[in-house]
Amino acid sequence: MKTLKTIACQKTVPFAIRAERASDVAAREALLDASFGTNRHARTCQRLREGRAPAEGLAFTATRNGRVVGTVRLWHVNAGGVPALVLGPLAVDRAFRSLGIGAALMNHALAAAKARGHAAVILRGDASYYERFGFTAAKTGELSLPGPFERERLLAVELRDAALDGAWGMIVATGMTARKPRQRAAARAKLAVATA
Repeated sequence: MKTLKTIACQKTVPFAIRAERASDVAAREALLDASFGTNRHARTCQRLREGRAPAEGLAFTATRNGRVVGTVRLWHVNAGGVPALVLGPLAVDRAFRSLGIGAALMNHALAAAKARGHAAVILRGDASYYERFGFTAAKTGELSLPGPFERERLLAVELRDAALDGAWGMIVATGMTARKPRQRAAARAKLAVATA
């Protein structure tokens, strides 16, 4: 009887959001390729992520029945002299877009960023979609991205009042450098030796 109840409950929960795991990376990359194309690495905002690790505790995965169906990450940047985060990419598997996964990932990511004390989040996207989360172009008029972009698509939300007041200039990456697979393997080997 307990097994039937558990199965019934699993069917009523359309998806779950959790911290991104290393085991999610291959599925995440495939999802991003399907959503944005294999040339997605040439996009302007990718320049803010290249070689960087996401902000600690701010990379999330949406799963459904154990399958990765959505992803979002936030990254440290300096927005014209003001510390901020840049959000992206946000992607949801096309087959599951009617479940509200994108909105749930956005709300989860913004709440987590605020809880961690971050003051502002910036992204490049469609105002018509992101305005429901508080994003506008009101505070990004004096900011630039490292590459071509449409001014009306550079949006921000302040998680703390007046966080972007006076922000002016180029948005640049400031997050930690991402370890390459060899560096991670070497670090694990070093740790294993030290704890043996």
